[in-house]
Amino acid sequence: MQVILLERVEALGAIGDEVKVRDGFARNFLLPQKKALRATEANRKVFEAQRAQIEARNAEARSVAEKASGGIDGQSYVLIRQAGEAGQLYGSVSARDVADEIVKGGAKIDRSAVVLDKPIKTIGVYDVRVRLHAEVTVKVKVNVARSTDEAERQARGENVIASGVEAEKAQAEEQAKELAASAFKDDGPRE
Repeated sequence: MQVILLERVEALGAIGDEVKVRDGFARNFLLPQKKALRATEANRKVFEAQRAQIEARNAEARSVAEKASGGIDGQSYVLIRQAGEAGQLYGSVSARDVADEIVKGGAKIDRSAVVLDKPIKTIGVYDVRVRLHAEVTVKVKVNVARSTDEAERQARGENVIASGVEAEKAQAEEQAKELAASAFKDDGPRE
C-alpha cells in the first residue's frame, strides 16, 4: 500500500515521503496512529494544504523532546531484582520496568519510548535507548543488581558474577586445605 508519511518513521522516511509498505503495517500501525495517510489524489492535496502546519507541529514536538532529553540523557537507573548465583534473573526486566524507573526519577516519558531489543535476563549494566521523538533519541544506563551494594560495585566496573565465582573458589580451596590439614593432624595413618 502506498502511504504519505505525516511524521518521520524510523527506517521508512521523513515527513511527506510517499512510501510503499505492507498492507497490515499500514492498516494496523501507521494509519491508526495517524503517522500516515493513504496515497490517494485527494489525500495528496490535503497533505500539501496542511504541510506547513504538520511540519510546525513536528518542529514544536521535537523541541519539547530535546528539552526533555537534557534531563535524562546519560542518567543511570538502578533496578534491584532477585537473581540466582550465576546472575540469572528470576523473571526479566522489560521496557515497562525501565520506563517506570525513569518516571520515578522525575522524567515524563511514555512506556513505549523505551527501546529494548530483547528483555534483560541477567544482572549487569546495560545501555538502553529512549526515543522521545522520531528524531530525538537518548541513552540511559540501567544497572540491574541484587542489592544496592552490588549495584555500586557494578557501577564502578566490577564484574560481580566473576568476583563471586572467584570468592567461592577461594573459599572452597581454603576448606579443602583445612580438611587435609585436620586429616593428617591425627596420630598417624589408621589401619
